[in-house]
Amino acid sequence: MKPGDQASPREFGPLTRQMFVRYSGASGDLNPMHYDDELARSAGYPSVFAQGMFSAALLAGFATDWLGAPGVRRFGVRFREQVWPGDILTCTGTVVAVSEEDETDRVSVELTAIRQTGGVAITSTAEFAVPRSGPRNAAHGAAGPADQQ
Repeated sequence: MKPGDQASPREFGPLTRQMFVRYSGASGDLNPMHYDDELARSAGYPSVFAQGMFSAALLAGFATDWLGAPGVRRFGVRFREQVWPGDILTCTGTVVAVSEEDETDRVSVELTAIRQTGGVAITSTAEFAVPRSGPRNAAHGAAGPADQQ
């Protein structure tokens, strides 16, 4: 891997209210703003909206599919825009730095989840320990060094 390498983009969605409700139950985030339209509208929102951590989980899943869950060393997110029912998030990732570390490379990446409107929902910086043979990513089309010929 080298700076500038990119993961193949991946789309999630259209996202549904049911997904938000299921995430509420799984995460214990029972804030009714994520499943009660009447309450969300009374607070000035057009409808319910996704939990920030729901959207972050989609971005994290994208990143770990690309670089491997065992290698996660740091993962930070910044929430930028609300995510609504019907949204489609496109996740992208770019390698920004690589440094050698024992038998692995420390790979720093920038990740973004973009709504179909073009608005940025979440940005992330993350670091992964990646075996020098590179991650395998046939499922998402991003080739690691072992895949490049």
